[in-house]
Amino acid sequence: MERRVAKVSRKTAETDISVKIDLDGSGISNVGSGMKFFDHMLSSLARHGVLDLWVSNNTRSSDEHHVVEDVAIVLGEAIDRALKDKRGIQRFGHALVPMDEALAMVAIDIGGRGYFSSSIKFRSSRIGDMTSDLIIHFIEALAANARMTVHAKLISGRNDHHKAEALFKALGVALGDAVRINPRRGGSIPSEKGVI
Repeated sequence: MERRVAKVSRKTAETDISVKIDLDGSGISNVGSGMKFFDHMLSSLARHGVLDLWVSNNTRSSDEHHVVEDVAIVLGEAIDRALKDKRGIQRFGHALVPMDEALAMVAIDIGGRGYFSSSIKFRSSRIGDMTSDLIIHFIEALAANARMTVHAKLISGRNDHHKAEALFKALGVALGDAVRINPRRGGSIPSEKGVI
C-alpha cells in the first residue's frame, strides 16, 4: 500500500508554517512551533496516534494565536490530503485517556464535515508558555480543516497541564484509530453515499 503522506505550507503576512504528516508512521515527531508547551502537545499527539509529524515555524515574529491557528489549519489540510478519498479507513475513532487525576475523552468522525463540540475548561489563563484557550481554538481549527467531527470532553482534572496532555493524547489515539486502514473494508469508502 502506498504511504499516506502530505506536506502543506502556509505563508501569510503573519506566519510561515510548514507541516508534514505520515499517517502510516511510527509515532516520531520533529516539532518546532516556537512554543515549548505546544511542541510537547503536538509530539504527544503524534506518538499516541502512531503518526509521524514534522512542524516548522519560519515566522520571524508573530503572536502565539496566529502560530497555533495556522499550525492547526495546515495540519488539518495535511491530514485531509493524506487521506485522499478516504478509501478503506476505519473513519471513527475514540479514546478515554487518563493522566494522573485528569481524564479526557475524544471521539472523531472523519466524515467530510468539520465540526467541534467541547466541554473543556482550564483554571489558569496560561499553561507553560501557551495561552490555555488556544488549546480549544487549535482543536476547533484542526477539525474544520481536516473536515472531521471532533467531540472533546475533560471528564475530570485539577492540574491544567495534566488536563491538556490527557486531551492531546486522547486526540492522538482517536485520530490514529480513525485514519487506520481496516482490511475488512476491502478498500471501500466507509459511507453509504460512496463518497466522503
